[in-house]
Amino acid sequence: MLIRVFNDKTTLGRSAAEQAANAIRRAIADRGQARIIAATAASQLEFLDALTKAPDIDWSKVEAFHLDEYIGLAITHPGSFRKMLMEQLVQKTGIRHYHLLDGDAADPAAVIRKVGEQLASVPVDIAFLGIGENGHIAFNDPPADFNTEDPYLIVNLDEACRQQQVGEAWFANISQVPKQAISMSAQQILKAKEILAVVPDKRKAQAIKACFEGEISPMAPASILRRHPNATVYLDTNSASLLSPKIQAALKSNSQVTVS
Repeated sequence: MLIRVFNDKTTLGRSAAEQAANAIRRAIADRGQARIIAATAASQLEFLDALTKAPDIDWSKVEAFHLDEYIGLAITHPGSFRKMLMEQLVQKTGIRHYHLLDGDAADPAAVIRKVGEQLASVPVDIAFLGIGENGHIAFNDPPADFNTEDPYLIVNLDEACRQQQVGEAWFANISQVPKQAISMSAQQILKAKEILAVVPDKRKAQAIKACFEGEISPMAPASILRRHPNATVYLDTNSASLLSPKIQAALKSNSQVTVS
């Protein structure tokens, strides 16, 4: 797994978007289509803005899935990840082939069966991720399920995860944050040919240290990215600030470092 560090979120987002755009163009050139998994959150704004402006991408040949969605939350709610996916990616690019996780459907289990079958039918070219303040990827809060092969799960959200959503101003207080969500599984994320995680901000620094300097453990869910042969984590100086002096020195001399 490769870690890259940038001075600010805008530069980080542009560089990550360049890598993402190249992966999409390459898949379209090779197979006539690209399959992507898109993260939607406050931390992804600069990245998605740059990606949607990238030249020479035929978005009509892109199929998009998203990582997670709250159960019981309408698509009209500001915190809905479906709403963010539509506004930050689909509407800006004109993607026609996309799959929404309908979290307020009467039967969420039926939703994850249907979308999961579509997701698992053909390999994904590149997955875009964030990492939560508790180290989660998608809504796989600690202790994450590292074993299930199901494409999507219904999960219980821990308090740290729910409080993060309040801190990002999607909800007025924690009582408004749903307690359950649909989440892509960790094993399904690892099945993507390439993974790109965009993780700016000081509030993510402790999670970055735990996930990439500690053991690979369900208690640090994003640590599982170290098992992927083609994963890149994009940090800014704030989110990288608690990494060890050894890693800091390597980053200072080279702006990137490989972590296993």
